[in-house]
Amino acid sequence: MNRAEIEYRYNRLTWPEINDAIELQKLIILPTGSTEQHGHHLPLDVDVFLCESVCLEVGRRVPDKVLVLPPIAYGLNLHHIDFPGTIHIEPDVFIAFCLNITKSVAYHGFQKILIVNGHGSNAPLIDLVARKTVLETQSLCFATSYFWFLLKAFEAVRESAVIAHADEFETSLYLHLAGERVQMDKAVADNDRMGQFVSSDSTMNYFVRFNDYWGRWTRTGVHGDPTKATAEKGRIIFEAAVNGLVELVDELRAWPIEKRADLHTHPVQSQIRWT
Repeated sequence: MNRAEIEYRYNRLTWPEINDAIELQKLIILPTGSTEQHGHHLPLDVDVFLCESVCLEVGRRVPDKVLVLPPIAYGLNLHHIDFPGTIHIEPDVFIAFCLNITKSVAYHGFQKILIVNGHGSNAPLIDLVARKTVLETQSLCFATSYFWFLLKAFEAVRESAVIAHADEFETSLYLHLAGERVQMDKAVADNDRMGQFVSSDSTMNYFVRFNDYWGRWTRTGVHGDPTKATAEKGRIIFEAAVNGLVELVDELRAWPIEKRADLHTHPVQSQIRWT
């Protein structure tokens, strides 16, 4: 057994071992998050720390199937810029940066890539990165957010009405993973405006997408009730997220890369390029 079969961290391999990993056709996982305010009680690294922790645990459980890249710790965050510490990356810069990463691993020969998101505002951006990767390489790239895999488990234990930011869900996960960093004595509940069609609640089926400068409506940086958080709830939803992603890994590794067909019956203008 070579090291590529048991090492799940991309940057721990040597370049010859990367060749071995390509031979195994391991699924590449790229965690993405942000560096932004999360209330008075949570550190700035919530989104990237939680996402990377989930992805690394997936690697520990199926090391022969995946390679986890170092995470992207910054994202689209201008809406949080009124709070000190927040780092914002413009959408076109974020997309270009992520695309350079996915195209690099595709260039080396990895055929399957999964971008795992941990920051809500990055979701439309990683979707574009995945699509552009597929269209500009011979690899398949998929995009998801780790929290989609834990919502069902969370519904069974949640006590708060709103789930959005620095809330019961994120605080519980952080308490489970690194409780010593959480200042629960500073946790307070705070809620955004909610309408029939508009809200930033992450678990609700609202039909209108909207985000605002958070400095307009909150002085705490919280949307939800982190005082309801517990480490045990965090353990439950962490397991749900990891188990769901492990199942996804198997599905994506088995996903076929089919031959492309050109169905034109007349000559095309092949000199036209979109990239």
